[in-house]
Amino acid sequence: MTFELVVWHEPAPITAERAGAVALDEIAPYPGVAEFAEEFGKLRPEVTVTEVGSRYARVRMTADEADEVSAEVHTVARAHGLVCYDQARGLVHNLGPTGAYEGVQLHTGEGLIVVDPDLALVDDVLRRLSPANPFTTLVLFGRHFIQVSPEPGGYELEYKDSVQGRLYQTHVTDLDDVKRAFREYLADDRSFLGRHHWDEPLTG
Repeated sequence: MTFELVVWHEPAPITAERAGAVALDEIAPYPGVAEFAEEFGKLRPEVTVTEVGSRYARVRMTADEADEVSAEVHTVARAHGLVCYDQARGLVHNLGPTGAYEGVQLHTGEGLIVVDPDLALVDDVLRRLSPANPFTTLVLFGRHFIQVSPEPGGYELEYKDSVQGRLYQTHVTDLDDVKRAFREYLADDRSFLGRHHWDEPLTG
């Protein structure tokens, strides 16, 4: 099975729906596309990269290597000012806006790993929570994380302050409340801790 990502330049963030409908051959040429193809080709010579008229580039890989390679594609694309469209998942990686923490990582139960995800991508990923995609986590290693998993009647929401060694857990019924908590976390805002009733914090 082949897994494909497409990268191109957009002057402003776009939705996943818009990314899926873009007429690629009508995109204006952009120098970052050829630069991306050259750099990524050197980084991953075993992966097929096809650059088309400096308008867009397609990156094809096997399903087995998709998680690792996708993270690298996103990083290199961002460095060259390009969006990255994940056709299989229906997700688009924009350049921004991003949250307050440099180096924060997004992890999902589908194997997606993104460093410094844009806010819209986080919202889109949360909508994909399901038994096949059983968690979404934002983590700043060594400091703190927020995680959500679907459970009967809603979602289990967790927050851990690794510095203080405290883990908070609660049940949330509405996905919009989960999205709000994740956005607050990314904004370095802990309002969600006061808004929800949490189990007695676990230490350790």
